[in-house]
Amino acid sequence: MPVATVGETATHEVAITEETIEAFAALSGDENPIHLDDEYAAETMFDGRVAHGILSAAVVSAALARLSGDIVYLSQEMSFEKPVYPGETVEASVSVIDDLGGDRVVVETTATVPERDERVLSGEATVLSLPHESA
Repeated sequence: MPVATVGETATHEVAITEETIEAFAALSGDENPIHLDDEYAAETMFDGRVAHGILSAAVVSAALARLSGDIVYLSQEMSFEKPVYPGETVEASVSVIDDLGGDRVVVETTATVPERDERVLSGEATVLSLPHESA
């Protein structure tokens, strides 16, 4: 399988439900009440429960995995721009923007909530894109 090259893009989307948020909290151990307690979260700046920001980053990771080759994360710079609420969809888009040589590429990463037409995360990742080894 070829490796990721400049100009290649990929996407992935995940529906964020209350169950998704609760499962992520259990898996990660992040049980902040902003994510799990309706009453508490209603009194915050978000006016309700929100998904973990890193849950949106996980959708980005899934989009990266859809690029050509075997993708190995090396680094990720990201900004969390807007909250994601239960019942919304996170759509991640990645685009290879630079070839650093040595199997390393730089990828622009974004996540949006299509229902609101808003970007919720942006950044850049550096990944290895290795030829896929057949079993």
